[in-house]
Amino acid sequence: MSIITFVNNIEEETGKTMSLVAIATHMAIDYNNRILIISTTNKKDKMRACYFEEKQAKKMRLGIFGENRKTIETENGIEGIAKMARSNKLTPEMITNYTRVVFKDRLEILFGAEKKENTEEINNEKEIAEEYIDLINVASMYYDKVFVDLDNNLDENIRQKILDRSDLVVVNTSQNYNSLKILKENKEKSDLLKSPKTLIMVGRYDKFSKYNSKNITRFLEEKNQILTMPYNTLYFEATNEAGVPDLFLKFKKLSDTEDRNAIFIEEVKRATENIIYRLQELQSRI
Repeated sequence: MSIITFVNNIEEETGKTMSLVAIATHMAIDYNNRILIISTTNKKDKMRACYFEEKQAKKMRLGIFGENRKTIETENGIEGIAKMARSNKLTPEMITNYTRVVFKDRLEILFGAEKKENTEEINNEKEIAEEYIDLINVASMYYDKVFVDLDNNLDENIRQKILDRSDLVVVNTSQNYNSLKILKENKEKSDLLKSPKTLIMVGRYDKFSKYNSKNITRFLEEKNQILTMPYNTLYFEATNEAGVPDLFLKFKKLSDTEDRNAIFIEEVKRATENIIYRLQELQSRI
């Protein structure tokens, strides 16, 4: 039962959410794991468009193993769970009642609370945010892997508690000199960046850049090659059209190493394998 948190190096677009979605979806399809993705954003959720069409308002239990026609209203997400947590009624089995199912018994999504406008709603939003810690702890009892998409809208204290509670942290950065320089400077003074439970990932990766994975690894003085998430046109389109599940099912059948999508899926596989291996390595030390 592992908690894997994706976080940005600095406040910039790194492709963090899209990297998490790719790895979690691949892991759900190729590994016998039950996975929950928790989104903590209060902005328009990019993750929703990856899996669900805008008009879909009910949870359909669809997946690799067929369809269960039971539908549950799931508009509340974290807000519904927060109410249960505050009343000490939240149990691991109850979480699935507030999620959206992508693959039955394999992959579920819990969306964050929408951004509030008036003072009362904003205060309530802060109270809801405080329940993320309890949610993550309880979810880890029920799911094999809990992926947390950690957003900057959360209070710094809550963000730090989530990072401390995480078994593995994936720090996402952009493929440009300024971002990498800041990351290197932060690494010198950050216990988290020095920790063996931290992996570094470059999002929207372009292998033709002079800042390629080998050069970045050398620049950051990393022992192991940094992870990358290459930019892929089909994947980019799928993330806007609720097409990610179908795309990864198609990629599973990809056998042509000369296919232009091969580099993307190979890097997704490498990142997934690195995450699993590092978790096993860390657990063996306990």
